[in-house]
Amino acid sequence: MKKILIANRGEIARRVIHTAHALGIDTVAVYSEPDAQALHVREATQAFALGGTTSAESYLRVDRLLEAARATGADAVHPGYGFLSEDANFAQAVQDAGLCWIGPPPAAIRALGSKSAAKALALAQSVPCLPGYAGADQDEARFVQEAALIGYPVMVKAVAGGGGRGTRLVNEVAQLPAALASARSEALAGFGNGELLIERAVLHPRHVEVQVFADAHGNVIHLGERDCSVQRRHQKIIEESPSPAVNAALRERMGACAVALAKSAGYVGAGTVEFLLEGEHFYLMEMNTRLQVEHPVTEALTGLDLVEWQIRVARGEALPLAQHEVQLQGHSIEVRLCSEDENFTPHTGRVLHFAAPAASAFVVAPPGREGRATLRFDHAIERGSEVSPHYDAMLGKLIVHAADRDQAIDALVQALGQLEVLGLPTNRAFLAQCLQHPQFRAGQALISFLAGEADTVRDALSKRELLAHDQYALAAVLDQSHVGKGLPCAFPRPVRLRHRDATTALAVLALGAGRWQVQRAGMGSDAPTPETLQCTALPDGAVQCVQGRVAQRVALAPVGGQRWHLQAGAVDWWMNDVSLQPAVRSGGDAGASELRAPFNGRVVHVAAVAGQVLAQGAVAVVIESMKLEHSLSGKTAALVAEVLVSAGQQVTPGQVLVRFAAPTPASTNVPQVEQT
Repeated sequence: MKKILIANRGEIARRVIHTAHALGIDTVAVYSEPDAQALHVREATQAFALGGTTSAESYLRVDRLLEAARATGADAVHPGYGFLSEDANFAQAVQDAGLCWIGPPPAAIRALGSKSAAKALALAQSVPCLPGYAGADQDEARFVQEAALIGYPVMVKAVAGGGGRGTRLVNEVAQLPAALASARSEALAGFGNGELLIERAVLHPRHVEVQVFADAHGNVIHLGERDCSVQRRHQKIIEESPSPAVNAALRERMGACAVALAKSAGYVGAGTVEFLLEGEHFYLMEMNTRLQVEHPVTEALTGLDLVEWQIRVARGEALPLAQHEVQLQGHSIEVRLCSEDENFTPHTGRVLHFAAPAASAFVVAPPGREGRATLRFDHAIERGSEVSPHYDAMLGKLIVHAADRDQAIDALVQALGQLEVLGLPTNRAFLAQCLQHPQFRAGQALISFLAGEADTVRDALSKRELLAHDQYALAAVLDQSHVGKGLPCAFPRPVRLRHRDATTALAVLALGAGRWQVQRAGMGSDAPTPETLQCTALPDGAVQCVQGRVAQRVALAPVGGQRWHLQAGAVDWWMNDVSLQPAVRSGGDAGASELRAPFNGRVVHVAAVAGQVLAQGAVAVVIESMKLEHSLSGKTAALVAEVLVSAGQQVTPGQVLVRFAAPTPASTNVPQVEQT
């Protein structure tokens, strides 16, 4: 094996490039038009332009990928994770072209890549499975009949693919038709396969998965478990190992089932067997026939490079360790940094500022003093990076390895506070708040954790945002030419700063040398005591703010007009300088009669019809972005005056989708976005 073509992009491609180059193997990156200047393109030995903009036009084009291998002389293909990594036809095409496929055999992918097929195989091996229906009859009436036999609640799942796409929880029969239609649509868009299955829902389980590895000589072992219970939209955002709920005996039982399933399918390479765990009972969910996003957690605990293992196994080598030689040391936690807001809505945009904490990248066992936590940051971010609507919202992963769980949590919270990404929303602060939640701290977070506690996390974030805004937002709008050298001025400057729906009125007086006197709104004896704010410009564009004896670094970036994105430690917020705008009278809301697109995307379905009264919470428009469907609705009942989009249409942030008739005294409607 001399040269590996990586059929993927971004952080995934960079991960494979790192190990391949360490082994002395050349690499070929492939890229779509939006990714022409991406980091993975610049770091590979060679790069090949696939053309096109969307995944379907580029990274999912088997013919173009094989053309790239021929043109560059690559003799092997690594699929990464996502895209075609679990596509048996792609694996077969690679082998038919005379290339080495760094992944499981096509037959094993077919046997295990389908949830229904994997379940049948698991039952034959006495692997525990939930009762359900995964038959060929995909008619709605058949699902209704089978769900009644299984008993509600049930889970609707796409037979193909993963990542939580095409998954819906159904509590009663009235919800089933809509759930089937929505899951099928999402599965078709994401995997090209709309087949579904249903199974009994376990309402309060953990999501625990076992990493397995097999070679072509019949050896199969497992490398411990990962707990991936903290999820939103059925997608993981925090993963850790070992699981707080798994002891040595349970690990052995789960590992044995995972190994038996892999062996029965003739598996070779890296794979992950996913289980629902409730107490001491576990049930098969599916098997992912690829390397997982969260594989660094296992690498941290074992000190093994799993991509290196993939390459060696693909070359025909035997596994370097037997089961009894696998050692798990310490505790590791990974968080997924995504370009999304606190409501889990994905966002696109450009990274205007980026600064990372001291960390290794893609290194399995970073050097560090004995007992000290180590940080790894796998990503493909740089200043100027463009996050497009055509690919997944994940920007990267921060991974901590420490002696114990508490130390790992503390180190990861600190790292998130030091990470700076400005220009578009990220879940950085949300992740830090989740890690500090008492339920997570106690190791008691189940899959239902965010369903029950997300609002609590948001409330805590909101309070921290308001406090940071109150203390430091002024640094963004002060004339930076005054910082450090400004002259005193006898007249105060009126400033009004808006954060979300709240506007703060201030009077600011320049004292010189970067010092400002800040007077908050108030009359007579109710007026607060003036404060002094010292601002010092830092070389990287940030500002150091000093109030009293407390100094705080504030990173900031203008994002257009008089709008700013700011960060102070683990807090992010967005602020508008509305000093020159007329004050909005109470009760006025120009946007109250419109429903606007919150992000770039494609309209999948339009439910609103001009002339109808749209019920409270009823879906008006469904938009697909970053491989997920989002239902947009109004907060209260309203008369639809005009529908401005149609199915298949591309929309941009802020674009008006639906206009409502003027609100009446009996029914005032403020259209808002709700995701499902």
